[in-house]
Amino acid sequence: MARAHDAAGGAQWSAPTSLFMDGYGVFYRGGEGGTNASTHERHRMWRVYAAEKSDAHRVDGKVRVRSEKDGVPVIDVSYDGATTYTTAGPQPKSEADKRWASNFGFGVIRHAFDDGYTLKRLPDDLIDGRAAFMIEVIDPTGGSTIFGIAQDNSQILKVGFDTDRGWHERTYSNFFSNPGEAWVQPGRVRLYYNGVKANEVIWTSYRINKDIPDCTFIIPTLAGCELD
Repeated sequence: MARAHDAAGGAQWSAPTSLFMDGYGVFYRGGEGGTNASTHERHRMWRVYAAEKSDAHRVDGKVRVRSEKDGVPVIDVSYDGATTYTTAGPQPKSEADKRWASNFGFGVIRHAFDDGYTLKRLPDDLIDGRAAFMIEVIDPTGGSTIFGIAQDNSQILKVGFDTDRGWHERTYSNFFSNPGEAWVQPGRVRLYYNGVKANEVIWTSYRINKDIPDCTFIIPTLAGCELD
């Protein structure tokens, strides 16, 4: 786990203040005789991080995900630190918590050495043909998240955790970095529920530790608040 932190970017990666990612996504929907793939030409995420994390799968800090097809947002969901918003407006907390719990999980690896956390070695595995150490991270609430760490270069290749939608896994590949930065960004993320691919996101650029206005996390977007 310590080597994974170093390989991902060390202190710059372990304690970021913010992250913006831009790219595109492919989403899969069931259809007769097979699966339909829908490409969202622009897929973005804005993130402001909380300094501490006690529950791996509870939303914290601030986050917004916006995915557009033909210039129209198909997905637009945000959390401003207190309220979750969609295009339908503010969401009830119980409904919002379930939504975020099915998606939040990767960030807990940054807190793996914090007080109250426990690490457990699991049987080694292969991820995309690469030998991997499998490590369970148990947060202070008892929540479990499993990570796959490449044995050759300590890249974080997989995360897995249980959700209301079933067992969720994400597989990471195509890593890249901005010039002069230690941060290592996965360029491709494949998302699965109960072993079936739900979507994949191709990240083509990122920015770390830049100011993100609070209005970014309000839906509908306020007048005068420009999105990247």
